[in-house]
Amino acid sequence: MAEFDTQLVHGTPQHDNDTGAVNVPIYASSTYIFPTVDSQVKWDYARSGNPTRNYLEDQIATLEGGVKGFAFSSGLAAIHATLAIFSPGDHIVIGNTVYGGTFRLITQFFKRWQLEFTAVDTQDTKAVEAAIQPNTKAIYFETCTNPLLKVTSVKAIAAIAKAHNLLTIVDNTFLTPYLQRPLTLGADIVVHSATKYLGGHSDVVAGLVVAKTQALADRIYFNQNGIGSILSPENAAQIRRGIQTLAVRLDRHLSNAAKIVAFLQERDEVSKIYYPGVPGSKDYDIAKAETNGFGGIISFELKAGLDAKKFVESLSLIQLAVSLGAVESLIELPYKMTHAELSDAQQLAVGITHQLVRLSVGIEDPRDLIGDLKQGLDQL
Repeated sequence: MAEFDTQLVHGTPQHDNDTGAVNVPIYASSTYIFPTVDSQVKWDYARSGNPTRNYLEDQIATLEGGVKGFAFSSGLAAIHATLAIFSPGDHIVIGNTVYGGTFRLITQFFKRWQLEFTAVDTQDTKAVEAAIQPNTKAIYFETCTNPLLKVTSVKAIAAIAKAHNLLTIVDNTFLTPYLQRPLTLGADIVVHSATKYLGGHSDVVAGLVVAKTQALADRIYFNQNGIGSILSPENAAQIRRGIQTLAVRLDRHLSNAAKIVAFLQERDEVSKIYYPGVPGSKDYDIAKAETNGFGGIISFELKAGLDAKKFVESLSLIQLAVSLGAVESLIELPYKMTHAELSDAQQLAVGITHQLVRLSVGIEDPRDLIGDLKQGLDQL
């Protein structure tokens, strides 16, 4: 078995052409020829399967250590297909600070399906156990919460889930399999917004799911094929290309993030920093034990009375935009942008204030990034 960084570059050979191409071709075909009516063909219609997409699906399954991967048209499409394996009346325990789009999908779509949800702090194992009901089927959470970067122990949640015969579903977008492989820690399903670090260049929207068992894979494939929110072969090729450089990009993300945290710690304008790499917190202890790095996202609070809106709008190199995980640095105000779906009361309940800033650290020269943050803070 090749080492992880080699797997990023080469993936699983498809043996699909005789041209000698070093990259899997983009198969832009909606349908495939049957040699005869009774032929048992691997490919028949592109919604059901495509060789380019299949390469990516095999690759993410290998990287995450699962039996099968699935590529979708967005991260939310991946989450939708995953939660659609459940039935009306089923109950799911979820993290209380999930991505705003996930929150919207749960509260405005799946509740109409009569799925039931209870949101809890998944760092609090007693709260997780207390939320389990007779009809509970799964526990769903993000390895690092968005935007406060609270780190949940996959091992601890998986142990609770197994004790109650539940599934453990982990959104691994922030860490990627380069920094954590939840299936090896006890999870059953892993989902990704591949738009973020796996793609890495803010030029494609995609989602990925990996199942630990064939039985789960069969259920997810039914939804992928039946609902049809598949990733195009062109976009699958872009995600494949992004994955090839994941290791070198994340190494720079991590290095830059550490330097920026050190800078922010010295600034009087910053009242609190949310980053798992800062020692002395529960987040640090869990991340140190279960991950290979602390990620490239930093959130921080500006002191009361300072104008957070003025700050983010004053930056010139770091761009004001939602999303994260790309080569360029992006900054945003969660209360107004990524988590606007939550009411003011809901935001405050999970710690999202008007002073909270989320920074997705890119791979630029750290001196330029720190210089931009400095000039922005100096204006406050």
